[in-house]
Amino acid sequence: MRKYDVNQIGSIMQSEIAEIPAVFTKLIAAESQFTELSNLLKTNEIQSVLVLARGTSDNAAHFLKYLIETQLGLPVGLTSPSSVTIYHAKLNFKNTLVVAISQSGQSTDLVEYATAAKLAGAKLISITNDQTSPLAKLADSHIDLMAGKEIAVAATKSYAAQLLAALMLVSAWTSKLSNYKSVIAAGTELLENKSAISDAVAKCDRENEIVVLGRGFSYPNAREAALKIQETSKISVQGLSIADYMHGPISALTNKSQVFILAPNGMPLDSFKGDLAKIRSKSPSIFWFGSSELAIANEVVIPGAKCENEIYASVVDAIILQSFALEFSRKNKLDPDSPEGLSKVTFTR
Repeated sequence: MRKYDVNQIGSIMQSEIAEIPAVFTKLIAAESQFTELSNLLKTNEIQSVLVLARGTSDNAAHFLKYLIETQLGLPVGLTSPSSVTIYHAKLNFKNTLVVAISQSGQSTDLVEYATAAKLAGAKLISITNDQTSPLAKLADSHIDLMAGKEIAVAATKSYAAQLLAALMLVSAWTSKLSNYKSVIAAGTELLENKSAISDAVAKCDRENEIVVLGRGFSYPNAREAALKIQETSKISVQGLSIADYMHGPISALTNKSQVFILAPNGMPLDSFKGDLAKIRSKSPSIFWFGSSELAIANEVVIPGAKCENEIYASVVDAIILQSFALEFSRKNKLDPDSPEGLSKVTFTR
């Protein structure tokens, strides 16, 4: 496995994480692209929503799913592109909205599925970082992430932009959640808090199991944090709902395990308490990302965004998770900018 000069690696990923508040600013300044969607969303008899995505974008898809279900009460599913690309299913998507999320907008299976969905009667919205991409051109309406070119293979600023875009989309649809501009200042503040991340990285061991747990709006970030650590530090990491974790995977928990718990500020934590007692009974190392409300002595805390609710905080907390993955890969002397065996755009059938 290739090794690198620890003083040089990760400079691209670091710079792209640092751009996130500026990306938020650009996306909010382009708010008109969301308000223009309001007629499409409000005048069509949309009865269900499907979100089309892969990889990091699939984690953002889970965030959009939670937003639509909690703010609109509509059923939201995640697509299975292989139903079209492999099994050639004939779709029936009357009164269905399909939202395609992709950094590049080029993935072959997403384009093929989106094409089939439109032919089946769906309304199609695409969210990409390239307004000239095939997905963007195919859609009835396109949302530009405004993230600029992303060079590091591990997506950072584009993922954060996808979370904010999901929030702004649902806000345009419902006229709720309108105070999201606070994410800019909150993101800037998180970027300045490097010592907590350095302390946490120093206490984390690549040789021991890492499991990342979230619930509700923090679940998408749990999946994404696990993916980022896998991509950049070349180890297997689970990203799970804490509820799912208690239904089986906890049996693998030992006193050498490292449990990352995502608890964004504003999250109702009562649901964690019973599960937390069972996790602590195995004496793992526990790392908190976000709120320290339930932390006890000897547990590591990385403070999260100070926002008015957990939805906004979850968008901004992507920064501390990405920064942890970056610094952890540097500790392990691996290159997070260009992980071996990965490329920026993946073409899947």
